[in-house]
Amino acid sequence: METNVLEHTLRKAEPIRITDGLEIGGEAIVLMAGPCSVEDDATTRAAAEAVYRAGGKVLRGGAFKPRTSPYVFQGLGLDGLRILRDAADEFGLAVITEALGIEHLEAVCEHADIIQIGSRNMQHFPLLWAVGEVDKPVLLKRGFMSTVTEWLMAAEHIASRGNERIILCERGIRTFGTETRNTLDTNAIALANLESPWPVIGDPSHATGRADLVIPAARAAIAAGADGLLVEVHPNPARALSDGDQSLPLERLVELVEEVGRVARAVGRRI
Repeated sequence: METNVLEHTLRKAEPIRITDGLEIGGEAIVLMAGPCSVEDDATTRAAAEAVYRAGGKVLRGGAFKPRTSPYVFQGLGLDGLRILRDAADEFGLAVITEALGIEHLEAVCEHADIIQIGSRNMQHFPLLWAVGEVDKPVLLKRGFMSTVTEWLMAAEHIASRGNERIILCERGIRTFGTETRNTLDTNAIALANLESPWPVIGDPSHATGRADLVIPAARAAIAAGADGLLVEVHPNPARALSDGDQSLPLERLVELVEEVGRVARAVGRRI
């Protein structure tokens, strides 16, 4: 199927259907939350229960982890996918997890409802082409050094292969500041909403790298027009095997929903 940027900018897609009764891009803001990495059954189940009780709809967690250092935890792989799926099914949640490479795609498709393409893989074109040929929604994270145009054109690579069930994710970009891990680009959320047909969500965890900034950044993302949030939570962030500094304790998830809900109502949305 041939598509081009002009065609996409002239129309807004229908909300992206994830599962029966769950869509992204409509009036409701969708919360996706869970641990950065799938560590074990107990941790993942505890996170799933917290997401469910807070009103979240999607359980996130990495089974394949692209880490800066090759000497740290890289994920549980196929066991992690099973753990994630089992925990989500127990609480009626959908699953989002990352496909790190084409070789993982079949297994991820078997266990997940949404395929995540991480920031480091935003321009991994063979992987983009591969997910463009599957019948699954794809969440495409913006590269941490990428322009908005590069991000949207990466989405076009997916759409060009036939899959237009795309969700864009602004997860923060590198700037000259060192006080936070990245900088949440709320401009990009608003701009992507104007110049693409796809829903846009914000990732306040990676955008800040600090748990104490996640809720304020989440409020800002929704104010800028985000259709959802991708948030890292953990039962014991101090002992998390990855990204503990940016993970909210489970008990703060309800607070996040309450805070974000106030902003959502102010802009005519709900969560």
